Amino acid sequence: MAVSLTEEMRTAINNAFTDGFPIIWATTGADGQPVLGFFGTTQAYSDHEIGIWMRTPARGFLSRIAENPKATMLYRNTKTRMAFQIHVEARRVDDEAAKQTIWSNAAEFERNQDLEMKGTAVVAEIVRVIQRGEVIMERD
Repeated sequence: MAVSLTEEMRTAINNAFTDGFPIIWATTGADGQPVLGFFGTTQAYSDHEIGIWMRTPARGFLSRIAENPKATMLYRNTKTRMAFQIHVEARRVDDEAAKQTIWSNAAEFERNQDLEMKGTAVVAEIVRVIQRGEVIMERD
């Protein structure tokens, strides 16, 4: 089974912050302790990748994915009752074109927090998508 986000999922992810349902990310570094965080810049980067703009590169997310690229995001909209988890392998991306795309596609409020683009980008390849406790998509 291949991974290809549905249009409904892409829209949900891309509008999560402005809809008031920010996406929660879980990462785990070398110490094995999971860390949760909200990233309002989360977006569907392609049909099988998620992008995130990291406006503060010195924060722990980047160091944790450098140690362990496996991460998970959780989307839940209480109004529509749509929810899903996406398991990924994440990496920092320093390619200027990718950085520009990910920054530009972030919500305006989030872009305004880093107008000088001092941050960097993360691209996360989707490994599997889980909805209602079932794997509905998985990387080949």
